[in-house]
Amino acid sequence: MNDTPKNPFEDLMKMGQDWAKAMGPMMESFTPGAIEAMWPTMPKDVMETFWGRTWNPEGLGAKEKLLLTLQGLTILGAQAEAQIRLTVRHAQEAGATDQEITETIALAGMFGGVPAMTKAMNLAREVLSGGKEGSV
Repeated sequence: MNDTPKNPFEDLMKMGQDWAKAMGPMMESFTPGAIEAMWPTMPKDVMETFWGRTWNPEGLGAKEKLLLTLQGLTILGAQAEAQIRLTVRHAQEAGATDQEITETIALAGMFGGVPAMTKAMNLAREVLSGGKEGSV
């Protein structure tokens, strides 16, 4: 008999993996980076309808909400790489300029630290440069 305690995190991960396999064979090899390939950039009008001022005309627009989301993802340590790139693409489509995106990430560095800011800035640079390294 094994007296070594089980790691609850490992059990939770195993349960999630088993669930994903049961959903379909494709899910067995799914990675977070695959989200980018599955989720195209929404048109500006669609984003404004769902995330913008449609139901709250005096509230924040889609662009502002996406910039706030980008700031939050940066402050959390820029761990969600695919989500940061996706948010930058959507922010651009919603009308955010490269300067606004860069400034949002830079401000987040005050709260999340320089390493998080640097990582988010590098991820954003990939998007802003169209995937060309060394641009922007």
